[in-house]
This record gives sequence, structure tokens and C-alpha cells, in this order.
Amino acid sequence: MVQVLQVLARDNFTVYCYFSDGRVKLYDAHPLIEAGGVFAQIADPAVFTESCTVMNNTLAWDLAGKRDPYACLDLDPDTLYEKSVEVPDPLSRPA
Repeated sequence: MVQVLQVLARDNFTVYCYFSDGRVKLYDAHPLIEAGGVFAQIADPAVFTESCTVMNNTLAWDLAGKRDPYACLDLDPDTLYEKSVEVPDPLSRPA
């Protein structure tokens, strides 16, 4: 089972996810937000980026800001891994 080690949220509702197997993948959260429901809470770009974090070994949004692993919105890491596109690390510098 892969785990998310680090995330980097972007204003366009995408997130770079750094996985425990060394891969970097880009996750598009548009479908979650468009579906509404509980994920409507992250439809504001500022909320999306500012509350985006790693909790429970996966991508999560800490909406309460209390680092409570039971009170966050998080995604299954295996589903996240499968539905994301592998990309180069945006933080790496060209040689």
C-alpha cells in the first residue's frame, strides 16, 4: 500500500502528491468538487490550497485547522494513486 508523504496544492484544484514509492503524481480534484456534497467545502481556491495537507498517510484537507485525523476530508491513497497522472517533480531543479 502506497502512502502520501507530501502534497503541493495549486490554485486550479490540482495537487502534486509525493508517494512513498518515489513517484510524483498530479491529482485533479475538479470531479470531487463538481460532485458537491462534503467536498463542496473545498470549492474556494483559498480553502483548497490553505487546508490541503497530509493526514492519515494520504491527501487531506484540514478544514478545522486542528490536525484531527478524524475531522478531515481525506482520500483513499490507493484510489488517489490510480486516478492521478505521474509527472516530473515540480520542485526539482534542472541539472
